[in-house]
Amino acid sequence: MKPPITESSDTLANLRLIFDISRELATAFDLRTVLTRVLFLSLRNVQGSSGAIIVLDDNGRPVDSAIIHGGNVQDGNTQRLQATLEGGLAGWVVRNRVAALVTDTAEDERWIKRQYDGGSPGGPGSSVSAPLLVRDRLVGVITLTHPEKRFFTIEHQALVQAIADQAAIAVLNARLLEESQRRANVMTALAESAASINATLDSEEVLNRILEQISQVFQAEAVSLLLIEPGTQDLVFQAATGSKRHEILGQRIPIGQGVVGWVAEQGEGLVLQDVQKDNRFYAEMDKATGYKTKALAAAPIRAKGKIIGVLEALNPAVPFQNDALLVLEGIGNLAGSAIDHAQLFDQVAAARARYLELFEDSFDPIFITDQDGKILEVNRRGEEFTGFSESSLQKMNIYQFHKVDWQAVGKEFEALRGDAPVSYESHLHPGEGEEVAIEVHVRHVTIDGLDRLQWLIRDVSEQKKLEKLREDLMSMIYHDLRSPLSNVISSLDLIAAMLPPEDGSLSTLIEIALRSTERVQRLSSSLLDTARLEAGQKIGNQQPVNLNSLMAEATEAVSHAAEAKGIGLTARAPKQEITVKVDADMIRRVMINLMENAVKYSPEGASVTLSARVKGKQVQVAVADTGKGIPPEDQERIFEKYTRARIGAGMAKGLGLGLAFCKLAVEGHGGKIWLESELDKGSTFTFSLPLAEAQAAE
Repeated sequence: MKPPITESSDTLANLRLIFDISRELATAFDLRTVLTRVLFLSLRNVQGSSGAIIVLDDNGRPVDSAIIHGGNVQDGNTQRLQATLEGGLAGWVVRNRVAALVTDTAEDERWIKRQYDGGSPGGPGSSVSAPLLVRDRLVGVITLTHPEKRFFTIEHQALVQAIADQAAIAVLNARLLEESQRRANVMTALAESAASINATLDSEEVLNRILEQISQVFQAEAVSLLLIEPGTQDLVFQAATGSKRHEILGQRIPIGQGVVGWVAEQGEGLVLQDVQKDNRFYAEMDKATGYKTKALAAAPIRAKGKIIGVLEALNPAVPFQNDALLVLEGIGNLAGSAIDHAQLFDQVAAARARYLELFEDSFDPIFITDQDGKILEVNRRGEEFTGFSESSLQKMNIYQFHKVDWQAVGKEFEALRGDAPVSYESHLHPGEGEEVAIEVHVRHVTIDGLDRLQWLIRDVSEQKKLEKLREDLMSMIYHDLRSPLSNVISSLDLIAAMLPPEDGSLSTLIEIALRSTERVQRLSSSLLDTARLEAGQKIGNQQPVNLNSLMAEATEAVSHAAEAKGIGLTARAPKQEITVKVDADMIRRVMINLMENAVKYSPEGASVTLSARVKGKQVQVAVADTGKGIPPEDQERIFEKYTRARIGAGMAKGLGLGLAFCKLAVEGHGGKIWLESELDKGSTFTFSLPLAEAQAAE
C-alpha cells in the first residue's frame, strides 16, 4: 500500500498540484478537453485508478461527463451516470455540496456498485468525491476510486477538494463557452432559416421551405406542419415530409389531443426522447398510417401573438440536443410570420384577380353582395341584363329580381360560408319584358378582408327551349315505339306457342326475335325513365323484392350475348336471401345494362361477374369484367348523357345513355353508383341500394 500523504509534504504537494492544474487548464477551452485534463492530473497526484467528472447545468441536470478507467479515456455516458446522481456517492456530494470520503465501498451505504472495471467481482475498494463550486454555484462533481480499501485518507479528500476548487472555474468557463457556441449555432441556423423561408410569398413554397429547414437542422425522419382551422379549431396537417406524408395530409387532431394538441393548447414546446413513456402521445395516428414514432419534438407556430399551428419533428438521426426546443421554437416564430405574410399576399392577389374578372368585359352578369344579399357592385353586363341602372341595383337586394333557391344557399346563406360554390336554376324578373330562364352560380369571396358573395348569372333560355324540344321529340318517339313493340312481342309469343315442338329451327328464330324485341323494349323504357327522373319525378312503384331473383333474371337475359361472344358470365348471389324495396323492373334493367356493357366492351375469352354483398344497412351490387378498362380521363364523365369511353377503334357503338340511366335509377332509389377501373385489367361498376326496413333492422 502507498503510504499516506505526510503532513510535511502536504503544502508543497498541494501548491505544485494547483500550479500544474492552473498551467494545464489555462490553455484548454473545449469542455471535454478540460474534463480529461482535470481527471488525468487528479489521478496522477492522488494515485487513483479510475475517475469520473459529471458536469451539471444550473438546474442540477447532467449535461456532459468524462470517465477514465485504467488510464484510458472512455466515452462519457451522462444518462448512465444519472443513477449515481440520484443514489450514489456523487449524488450525496451534489445534494450536500461537501466532499466525501469512502474508505470501504462495501460498508458505506452511499456507494452503489458500477461496472467501471469491466464487471470484475471486486470493483473499487475506496473512493473520494468533491463538488465543483464557483461562488456557491454548483457546476459539477468529481469522483476518484482505487481498488484497495482504505487507500484514500482525509488528506486525499482535502487534495481532491483543492483540485475541484481549481478546476471549477475552468469547467464553468468551458461550459459557458460551449453554450455560447451552441447558441451561436442556433442563431446561425435561425438566420439561415429566416433567409430561406422569407425568400418567397407563395404559400405552398413557404410551407415546403419550413419543413426543409427543420429536416436539415435535426436530420429528422419526418417533419409535419399543422395549422389551426378557424372554423372547427382543429389542427389540420397542411404539409409533411417522410414516407407517410400522403396518408397524414388533411388529417385532423382536436386541440388538446396528443402531443401536438397539447402544445397548441398550452402554447409550450416539448421534446420527448421516448414517446412511449409519455401519456400525452397519441398512438392512433401511428396505427392509422403504419408509421413508428420513437422520438418527437414539437413547438407552437405563432403569428401576431396568436398560436396558429404546430411544428413537429420525428425520429432524428441523433437524439435531440438541449437546444432542440430553442431551435424549433425559433423556426416556429419565423414560420408564423412567413405563413401570415403568404396568406395575406394570397388574399390580396385573389381579391385583385376577382376584381379584374369582375370589371373586364364578361359575357355574364356578375354581382357582388354582402352576406345579406344587398348588392354592392355590378358589372356592365349585369345592368344590361336586368334592365336596372347601377345606382338602382345598389339599392336592391339580389332576391328582388330573381327567385333565390333558399334550399341550395341556406336561409341565411349559411351554405355559402365555405369555399364551395353553389349552383341552381331560376328565373330573372327584369325591369322590363318577360321572365328569363337563368342559371345562377354563387360563392363566398373575400374582398379587402371582408366577406362577400359573388353571383354569376347566365341566360339559359335558348338552351331550355332546345332541351324541351329534344325531350318532346324523344318522348314522342319512345311512346310511339312502346305500343308497336308490345304488339310484336305478343305476336311472337303467340307464334311460339303455335309452333310444333319438333320444329327447332323456327323456335330458335322466334327466340332470337323475342330477345331482340325485349332488348328494344328495355331500351325504350330506360329512355322514358331517364326523361322522367331528369324531370324530378320520384320512383313510385317500389315493393320489397328478392335481390337474388333479380340477379338471376338479369344474368339469364345477358347469357346468350355472352355465350355468343365467348365470354364467361357468372352470378355470385349471397347465400342469404336479400330483400330490397325497389322498382324491380328498373333495377333489373340497371343490372342488365351494366352486364351488357361489360360483354360489349370485353374481348373474346374475358369474364364478367355479377355479385352482391351486404354492408351495414345497404347492399352493394357489382359488375366486374376483365376487359380493357376505361381511361382515367373518361372515368369522371362516364355517367354523363351522350358520353362513351374511348376504349379503342372498332368497338361497339351507342348513344351513351345507358350509364346515365343507371345513375339516375340508382340515385332515385337513394343509392350511389361508382366505377373502379385500370387499363388492360378491367373495370368494376358498383351500385348500392338500401335494404328493406325489416332486413336492415336485423
